[in-house]
This record gives sequence, structure tokens and C-alpha cells, in this order.
Amino acid sequence: MAWFRREQKPLKKSERPGVPSDVFDKCAGCSEILYRERLHQNLGVCPNCGRHMRIQAGRYVEILLDEGSFRERDAHLSSGDPLGFVDLKPYPERLKEAEAKSGRRNAVISGAGEIERRPIHIAIMDFRFVGGSMGSVVGEKIARAARRALSEGTPLIVVSASGGARMQEGIFSLMQMAKTSAVLGRLHEAGLPYVSVLTDPTTGGVTASFAMLGDLNIAEPGALIGFAGPRVIEETIKQELPDGFQRAEFLLEHGMVDRVVDRRSLKKEIAQVLDHMLGPVADRDAQRDAERTVERTAERTAERTAEPGTAQAGAAVAGPARKHAPVQPPSQPEGGPARGAPGAGATGPPVEGRPIPPLGQESPRG
Repeated sequence: MAWFRREQKPLKKSERPGVPSDVFDKCAGCSEILYRERLHQNLGVCPNCGRHMRIQAGRYVEILLDEGSFRERDAHLSSGDPLGFVDLKPYPERLKEAEAKSGRRNAVISGAGEIERRPIHIAIMDFRFVGGSMGSVVGEKIARAARRALSEGTPLIVVSASGGARMQEGIFSLMQMAKTSAVLGRLHEAGLPYVSVLTDPTTGGVTASFAMLGDLNIAEPGALIGFAGPRVIEETIKQELPDGFQRAEFLLEHGMVDRVVDRRSLKKEIAQVLDHMLGPVADRDAQRDAERTVERTAERTAERTAEPGTAQAGAAVAGPARKHAPVQPPSQPEGGPARGAPGAGATGPPVEGRPIPPLGQESPRG
């Protein structure tokens, strides 16, 4: 009977909301579980161990530049397929996937902005776009940024994050090493600072060209910086590499980089370096204003000198304009002035009571 038996009912699973996958991150250095929003506020630096995680290129715009000062240039440029390259998939298809992943048409952001009110030009590589590899567009955008800095007399800053040259573009990619190095040489000759910021990772042809040519090379803590990877080097030389090989601290110890700077202090550090190289912004503003005043004064003086009738204009400025009409010369009859009339060979005004004789005759003496 049902009175003595318990009716079997299946157990129901407890319904609880699932935890979104984008709330937490795990630090690769200390394995600490981190709240992603807190990590974002800390600029991608682990608050527990200080490990610098990779961040998007757009974040460096927010970190380094004054708010609202950035003006992007050449965003429309995109890579072609000059070699018709096909590996696991056609190169154009790989580019479309990279554009969808990164939301950009190429692997570098370039433009103008300000750091602590100082105008600069900047280029920032995006590792999400085909591993930040350097193709023809990357080299062209960095070269254009350097040329603009040269023409406008401003410093240049390049933030590198790259796996090297892009194999799908072959020799066109390798030529960017020479192109960028040449324009940076012109910047050096002009005495304009170039600051190179090396982030994790910076390798291959990028390291072998513009990334290591800065007047000041700054690396983030723990960044992998080198030409070939550690595994390739170990297999080549058949030796075990020392601990920390190709990391930022190792390169600083061996003189390959100038400073290792925490990302949270990067903007302040660069601003201080530029003040040291070019002088404080306030002093340069006063000097620039004085130069502009001198140039305007010189231009006005040149314009006055070049204008016709400068003497009359100067006389008009010196005193009030005369109200009487200018003296008109007397009308002459046909055939020239009459003999003895004023102007017929006379060299001066007529003397009252004495007619002026024609040429060749002496004036009578009274």
C-alpha cells in the first residue's frame, strides 16, 4: 500500500547562475586568481607578484598619452598579397581573421599626441594581429610617424610587441628593417629624441632593427627580448642557457637596454627623460613664443620693405595726411614750351622780375 512506501522521485539539480568566464584571470607568475576588473585598474600588472601581463595596444594609448590628445593617422592602410602566399590557408584569409580578432586593419597604431603637455608622435604594435609581425604596412606606418616627427620637430616613441618579420610577405617584409632604420638615422641627425619601449615579446627582425635603435631603450619587467628564441639557440650551440636569458633584467645587466621600468611608472619616466633631453615644457613654450615674435617682426619688416612707395607710406605714418591737393605741372602748348617760359631749358625756378634766357645765353645782370 502507498501508506507504507515512499514514492521515488528523482533529485533535482540545484539551479544556480553560472560564473562568467571573463570575471577572473590566473597570473602566470604566481598562479594567483585575480579579479579581472582589479587587474585592469592596475594596468595589467599582478598586484601579488608584479608580473606584467600582455595588454592590448589601445591600452598603451590610455597609459602613455594625455587624455583626449591622441589623433590616429594612417588607420586605413592594410596589407596586400604581393607573393600570393599560401601556407595552411591563403594569406588574405589569414588577414581577415586577424582583422576580426583585433578590430584593426594592421598590426600597428600610429598617430600624434601629448605626454605631460609635450607634443610627440607614437607607434604602438598590436600582438593580436598575426603575432605583431612586421609586414610592409607596419614598416610604412612607423616610417611615416618618424617623418612626421622629423618635419614637426617632435620626439618619437615606438612601443614594440612582435614575433618578427612576416614570412608571408617575404623580401617586402625584410626591407622594412632597412627603411625604418634609415628614417631613424635622419631623426638622430636632426637631434630629435627617439624612445623605444620593449614589451613582451619583442623578437626577430623587429629587435634587429628599430626596436633597439632608440636614444633610450626602455623595457618592461620580465619582457622577452631577443632575435632567435631560447630553444633555437640551445639547439644551435648545444649548451644550456643561464636562468633569465633574454629577459629584460638579463639584458639590462649586460648593457642591451638602458632601463627596466614598471608599466605604472612608464609615462612619468618618459616625460622626465624628454625634459632632460629637450628641457622642461614651460621653458620650451616660452622659447617658442619668443621665436614666433621675432619671426613675425621680421616678416612685417620684410613686407614693408618690399611694398612700392614705402617712403610715402612711411611719411603717411609719421604725420597726418595733407589736405591740399598736390601741385600739378602747367600745361604746355603743342611744340614744347615757349622760349623764355619756365621749363624751357631752365634748371631752377624763375626769379621774379628776371626772365630766364634760353640755353647758350647769359642772363643780363641788373
